Amino acid sequence: MSAMSYLSTRGRAPAASLAEAIAAGLAPDGGLYVPERLPALDPAAFDPHGDLAATAATLLAPFFAGDALAEALPAICAEALSFAAPLRPLARTDARLLELFHGPTAAFKDYGARFLAACLRRLRDASAPPLTILVATSGDTGAAVGAAFHRQPNVRVAILYPHGRVSPRQAHQLGSFGDNVQALRVAGSFDDCQRMVKAALNEAPLQREVPLSSANSISLGRLLPQMSYYAHAALDHWRTHRTPLDFIIPTGNLGNALACLWTRAMGMPIGEVRLACNANPTLPEFFAGQPYRPRDAVATLANAMDVGAPSNFERLRWTFHDDDHALRQAMRADSIDDPTLAATLLRHARDHGEVVCPHTATALAVLDRLPQHRDRTWSIPATAHPAKFELVLEPLLGHPIEIPPALRAMLERPASAQPMAAENEALKRWLRHGGGPAD
Repeated sequence: MSAMSYLSTRGRAPAASLAEAIAAGLAPDGGLYVPERLPALDPAAFDPHGDLAATAATLLAPFFAGDALAEALPAICAEALSFAAPLRPLARTDARLLELFHGPTAAFKDYGARFLAACLRRLRDASAPPLTILVATSGDTGAAVGAAFHRQPNVRVAILYPHGRVSPRQAHQLGSFGDNVQALRVAGSFDDCQRMVKAALNEAPLQREVPLSSANSISLGRLLPQMSYYAHAALDHWRTHRTPLDFIIPTGNLGNALACLWTRAMGMPIGEVRLACNANPTLPEFFAGQPYRPRDAVATLANAMDVGAPSNFERLRWTFHDDDHALRQAMRADSIDDPTLAATLLRHARDHGEVVCPHTATALAVLDRLPQHRDRTWSIPATAHPAKFELVLEPLLGHPIEIPPALRAMLERPASAQPMAAENEALKRWLRHGGGPAD
């Protein structure tokens, strides 16, 4: 296999190797790295008895071919993807739930964060200056990144989250690491956090003073491994039923949805892909035919999807060759408001015994609107464990939700977060001061 080159979505940066793209996070021109092409794979190339890590190693091999990380890919997959992503029937018998919350922080972000950490650990020179990983989070990404990089030598992590816009348990997780992981509670929205991270990554003089990288889904090291659970579930379903698996994907920043689309484009047996959004209208309006218009995010019950300017939209457009008509033909996006979301959570818990997180419930609400077809099977990625959203779910359901052991252990630790203004310069000052007071 020839080596793959990685290009910026904005087309004004030199081509990079995969290792260079992962280490940098963001391209020098502010764009997002994409492969020069999406490779094609035959489903027959995969071991029918292989686990998730084995599927990932086969799926990602063309992306790693000829790269400094190529030889280590099977070990990276085994190390990072060591917990299952089970596909189980929903109470609605023609649908499935893809459970992605069995990792150490009870959210799907664990897969990508652990993979990125395993890659960077192999790329870092012990004698190099310390690397600072910046991550903007709307709830779950930060905890996954914190857990993946906690106590790694020569690396520190700065987690930016919107103060008051994540659940109390999410906020506690974010501040529970200490050591080389610092939580920063920003007086603004997730989009503010994302803007601050991008501004820091794009400032060359700052990068020379403080080497930086990103652990958001703008990082290829986060995005590529997310393809593995879609491939694994679709291949398992294909071998049994000989039909493709359709997906309804809860989305805010578009990373998880993009991973599914790339997996389908590579030849995996995935059928229709629909996006489930909360009340933030950017994506539903675009897919309904209006111009793409980023705007400030609004707070909803599905807080981790409160995104008004999804970063991965650049990659989505690249995937469809900047043809918005083709993009709109390829999928659609449904908007679920908070009253519908609450009613869906209550109905599925009461009628079917299905307790899910609010984000997963946006996809359930979309599923409820669709007619049942015997010739197709919808699957919903369950993005986080419902116990992380007790303030939404427990008053609605009228009973406590059992907390999984890994999450309970994190909640029992002390937690702290440093306040920060929602200003680009505030983060830059903090970085230049070595993580100390900057105002």
